[in-house]
Amino acid sequence: MTTATLPLKPITEDFKEAVAFALSQHETARAFVAEVVEGGLRNVFLVGCGGSLTASYPVHFLLETRAGFPVFHMNSDEFNLRKPALLGEGSLVLVSSHTGTTKETVAAAHYAKSTGAKVAALTRDDDSPLAQAADIAFTYRSEDTVVAPKGVLFGQLAYALLEKTGVEGDYAAIRKAYEALPDALYTAQEEGEALAHSIATALADEPVTYVLSAGPNYGAGYGFTMCYLMEMQWKHGGSYHAGEFFHGAFEVVTEDQPVILFLGEDATRPMAERTRRFLDKYTRKAHYVDSRIFSLPGVPEELRGDITPIALDVFGTRLARHYESVRGHDLDKRRYMFQVEY
Repeated sequence: MTTATLPLKPITEDFKEAVAFALSQHETARAFVAEVVEGGLRNVFLVGCGGSLTASYPVHFLLETRAGFPVFHMNSDEFNLRKPALLGEGSLVLVSSHTGTTKETVAAAHYAKSTGAKVAALTRDDDSPLAQAADIAFTYRSEDTVVAPKGVLFGQLAYALLEKTGVEGDYAAIRKAYEALPDALYTAQEEGEALAHSIATALADEPVTYVLSAGPNYGAGYGFTMCYLMEMQWKHGGSYHAGEFFHGAFEVVTEDQPVILFLGEDATRPMAERTRRFLDKYTRKAHYVDSRIFSLPGVPEELRGDITPIALDVFGTRLARHYESVRGHDLDKRRYMFQVEY
């Protein structure tokens, strides 16, 4: 049983500042994308590891849904070893790493450039190895506020790609919604505190927790499982696509099996709602993170589906803090990462 606890760390002090700094690079992103498109854009690759890969799930969904060019999404080392046949001149590679030192991702930037592709880095600082390896770097400067500004940077680049390639959309309205995010996402964290505490308290001692999500929200569920439950809390967890869940994984559900389900407001919500109906019937330990609990002031109703994946991902960071507090296990504690050669 969990006995030790830690004080709950507050919402990061520089949250609004980091998100605002990401937003300030909007025109730079548009100018860079315009140059790439004018040079003959053929395709886009989203490349990273861990949380930096999960951060690009929303824009992968966005671009695959609306863009007129192919979009690929893969782990950095697989990118390096797979050597995609379509990579080369006319490719835009968005590579992401918080520290800018992830060796596979730095190697991916160098490899992409060697093929003639344009490379944009999304990272904390502009003097990191990744930033130096790229053609341009988009940064957020914060050690602690990562998910929200990275989501903003990816989003700005994705919408610029859509606009510059002639995809119809109300980009002025989208921009206005993005400008509301420093306050809106901060408020979302406050609105989610009671839910985060209830989930962490209920599941702190559970041996295995499954996490389900779908569409642009898949990254939020997968990232919470791998980066927070497993890496930072040493808790057994499994992340599954809410649609795939019914093609095998649901057989392990019993009335005592804990499951966390993320529900967004995009086109894939029916999959998550189907999963909720099943869980309501077959387990008493289901917990739902529904983006509808977030008011997101300044974000129009018709654009919530584009913004809520970021809000759910940000919620995951607060949920991790509540696990840390309830379980007394510091999120910075590691067995292997940054401790040994691997």
